[in-house]
Amino acid sequence: MEILSVSQMRKADKAAIDAGRPGLDLMQAAGYAVGEAILARWDKRAVVVLAGPGNNGGDGYVAALHLKKAGWPVTVYGLGEKADLPGGGQGDAAVFAKRWRAKVQPLEAALDVIAGLENGDDLLVVDALFGTGLARPLEGAAKILAELLTVSQAQHNAPAVVSVDIPSGLSGDTGRALGEQSGAICFHADLTVTFCRPKPAHALMPGRGVCGEIVVADIGISDSIVAGQGPVSHLNDINVWGEAFPRHDADIHKFARGHVVVLGGETMTGAARLVAGAARRGGAGLVSLAAPEKAFPIYAASVDPGTLTPSFKGVKGFSALISDARKTTCVMGPGAGLGAGQGKTTRAITLAAINAGKRCVLDADALSVFQKDPDVLFKALKAEAKMLGGLVATVLTPHGGEFQRLFPDLARRYARGGTRTKHSKIGITLEAAKRSGAVVLFKGPDTVVAAPDGRTAVTTNAPRTLATAGAGDVLAGLIGALLAQGMPAFEAANGAAWLHGEAASAFGPGLIAEDIIDELPAVLDWLDEMLG
Repeated sequence: MEILSVSQMRKADKAAIDAGRPGLDLMQAAGYAVGEAILARWDKRAVVVLAGPGNNGGDGYVAALHLKKAGWPVTVYGLGEKADLPGGGQGDAAVFAKRWRAKVQPLEAALDVIAGLENGDDLLVVDALFGTGLARPLEGAAKILAELLTVSQAQHNAPAVVSVDIPSGLSGDTGRALGEQSGAICFHADLTVTFCRPKPAHALMPGRGVCGEIVVADIGISDSIVAGQGPVSHLNDINVWGEAFPRHDADIHKFARGHVVVLGGETMTGAARLVAGAARRGGAGLVSLAAPEKAFPIYAASVDPGTLTPSFKGVKGFSALISDARKTTCVMGPGAGLGAGQGKTTRAITLAAINAGKRCVLDADALSVFQKDPDVLFKALKAEAKMLGGLVATVLTPHGGEFQRLFPDLARRYARGGTRTKHSKIGITLEAAKRSGAVVLFKGPDTVVAAPDGRTAVTTNAPRTLATAGAGDVLAGLIGALLAQGMPAFEAANGAAWLHGEAASAFGPGLIAEDIIDELPAVLDWLDEMLG
């Protein structure tokens, strides 16, 4: 599913209106969807609608009217003077506000209601204050309400909170609270009902975490209008990479499924073994764990029987090892080593694989060794793409610390904050991909994958159990397996990230990295059925 930026969504709204869909109809559909989502999830209770001065408030009035018609007791609290109407009494929002015949209380009056609440189950709060229409931190009564609700949520005595479009105080384009660096906050919702398509805030952390359940309601904006906006990103699902996923004929040969070479380290041998195991489960026809001579006995005694364990000595030895054209893919970095001369070797081997035109996955130490001069890596990656006729063959898989080492200025931009897409994780990952000439998979609970050609996707299916040692090594091996089977780098990175999350979710609590590998066959079987 496409992700639209705030400005793209506004343009889509306008395009729909220009195409003949009245703005009143769009607002009616949006507010109705909010009301229906509430009716489907909660029993009847008192409802407080916090209505802002713009279209978000208009959606709130429609929801209030719908809930009242269903027999729910509803009170509307408006931002501003009692007599004020959204849009200064003009526009679509004001039309629905005028249809609300009951008295509109000032927003400040809601403070006593929330502060004096004894049982959270007695009340439901609809946050229709600002949505994506705010560009500054919450202030005044709106800020105090957000603080009161956050405290009551921490004490487990909070009313249910339903946000319209996005929780007020959250940046729709970055997923971070507006003014986060100065301690500003936003509403925390149990349910967020957004319209047409998700915004970056629904996919990126911490925004996704404060949205609660997310419902994307169809309000009648056509797919062609959405496509015309050039969506800022996509949610990572089968639609992003399914057509490129390897489907093999019955007479397939193992070499046709690709040969992955995993660079082993001298001391941290477990990481490379996890990579190799994931590459085998991910479908690679052959996997070789290239063992440094000093560590060969360890690898030979501990790898799975189906994994080849050739040994090598130094950069020349590794280069000779991968000279066979059938060895198409290299995964390098996990446990490769940084100290006592190991870093120099890791760096040279990484460049050798790139210069040889191999499809590469660079993780962990294979990234950190370029901290002082990342441009050396980027130059090699761009030269490889040129040598391969424009094919981007390498995936970089940094976590936050590794991203900062390679792209310190982009990490600083993100840390400083901002409200535009370029300040978001999507924005900085895309710029990193363009700068490096590689596909960049920026790991995290909101993994973002970006390609130099401008495509991006956000993975949202990663469970919290993936915060475990070795999970990143498994992901690197999965990417390597898909690259070896011919998937383009962008699709391979996204497909692997999705499979990684699904396998972890399928296992459940108590997950360790090996469990992800063990769950892959069931997930792949389900995927095979889905792809037909």
